[in-house]
Amino acid sequence: MPDSVALVTGASRGIGRAVASELARTHKVIGTYRGNLAAAESLRDSCGAEIFQMDVASRADRGALMEFVRSEYGRLDLLVNNAGIAPRVRNDLLEASEESFEEVLGTNLQGPYFLTRDAAKLMLERGSGRIVFVTSISSYTASTNRGEYCVSKAGLSMAAQLYASRLAPEGIGVFEVRPGIIETDMVAPVLDKYKRLAEEGLLPQGRLGRPEDVALAVRAVADGNLDYSAGQVIDVDGGFHLRSL
Repeated sequence: MPDSVALVTGASRGIGRAVASELARTHKVIGTYRGNLAAAESLRDSCGAEIFQMDVASRADRGALMEFVRSEYGRLDLLVNNAGIAPRVRNDLLEASEESFEEVLGTNLQGPYFLTRDAAKLMLERGSGRIVFVTSISSYTASTNRGEYCVSKAGLSMAAQLYASRLAPEGIGVFEVRPGIIETDMVAPVLDKYKRLAEEGLLPQGRLGRPEDVALAVRAVADGNLDYSAGQVIDVDGGFHLRSL
């Protein structure tokens, strides 16, 4: 069994599943899931990851998770903050509800912000570790029919900078992996539209991303290839971030 321990939130499907599967080659992986037990069990069966049911938005669940990591492994080498949700309904800003805002920010921002705080304390006991925040191009791209999602990812991007600044002197590297349009369940309702836009030039590389593309960026962090790049933002977006005339 590998000595290094990686914790991946939201690991049962999509990007999180690809990341957990990739890391399982070199780490003992703990993958969290919220409600889809069948998907989580499938992950466990396919790569040997430990699965742990929790809601990252819950303070009690975050505490139980960290207690499990501490009691079972006594260490944490890599945290991948991946769990995230989209609004249940895409509403125009002028019709958006506070309930949706609170739900999305609780999962996408508040949860990983405080999970990182607690994970960092465990890492500090060994004086080493790496942390990845999986954000989104929505951290800087306005979508007025899902404003709460954009705000949550913009905040998460700042959280990555804050923790990178705080933890770099302590030997803990913090990185932001910023996916573009990735073919997952989250984009399924608008997949055809995004594919057409990609082919028409929205994405210089001409295709949508795959979860494995993001997993390979996390692999670079996990292998220590970016250890002198504290706070680095890794765009995994097919060139979406490029500005050209």
